[in-house]
Amino acid sequence: MSTAADGGFEDPPAEVLAQAAAAFGLLATPARLHIVWALSQGESDVTGLADRVGGTLPSVSQHLTKLKLAGLVRSRREGRRQVYLVDDPDVVTVVRLMVGQLAERAGHAPAQPARLRGLGA
Repeated sequence: MSTAADGGFEDPPAEVLAQAAAAFGLLATPARLHIVWALSQGESDVTGLADRVGGTLPSVSQHLTKLKLAGLVRSRREGRRQVYLVDDPDVVTVVRLMVGQLAERAGHAPAQPARLRGLGA
């Protein structure tokens, strides 16, 4: 690992950068980002997510499958429903901070909970 001359930060290993790029790549579509945003607010089933993000059931289901395979989302059975959630607090934080910052810049009210507003979002 090399050290940056100006800040003393070490560069992460190549495999860590590759994992981060893959995660950001999965969040690079508005639909998947919206799904993760919605799930960062609380768990939901496919029907609820489709209604919230304005997608079709098959489309939202496909996005959830990709997010689940990447480990960004998990699911659990609740009766006859499959309920999805984001259980990685780091993913939730990154999505909330980025979307919140961009919403503020665009003149929209901050969308994240008050506990994150103090983090500069």
